[in-house]
Amino acid sequence: MLRELHMELGIPDTYSDHVGRPAYAEADELVDVGPNLVGRMQQLTPVTAASWQSMAEAARSDGVTLMLVSGYRSIDYQARLIRKKIAAGQIVNDILKVNAAPGFSEHHSGCAIDIATPGSRPLTEEFEQTDAFEWLLQNAAEYAFSMTYPRDNAAGFIYEPWHWARPC
Repeated sequence: MLRELHMELGIPDTYSDHVGRPAYAEADELVDVGPNLVGRMQQLTPVTAASWQSMAEAARSDGVTLMLVSGYRSIDYQARLIRKKIAAGQIVNDILKVNAAPGFSEHHSGCAIDIATPGSRPLTEEFEQTDAFEWLLQNAAEYAFSMTYPRDNAAGFIYEPWHWARPC
């Protein structure tokens, strides 16, 4: 199924050969954790949801607002994101520097989140200049979260200071 989907999207056969780019299965148990910035309900695994909610509350207690941009994404949803970018005229190789191919997004696991904060455009490097980012660097490990895609990461993705995950 993934092979056919990748062929349809124009994803090279060699995509999965990249050493630092693991495949992720879709989570089998998810819970609602509230709407994201545009009102779409987000889901995470139960353990990740509890950690996210505890972490967001602790940040709030310290005067820092963490907002959920994205949680679980199905393989189908990931494919729709890529199709939309292709339809907008983007080149597949450029898309794959920003979005993982279906089957390779950490969001499939239900254990990854994209985080925003007021005053900073979501999903941009400017997030690293925020109090929220500094708070995460100092405190996220206490909730088992770490930044998956630092600069020059093994997966070959762009630097994503907004993307954090916990082990599944």
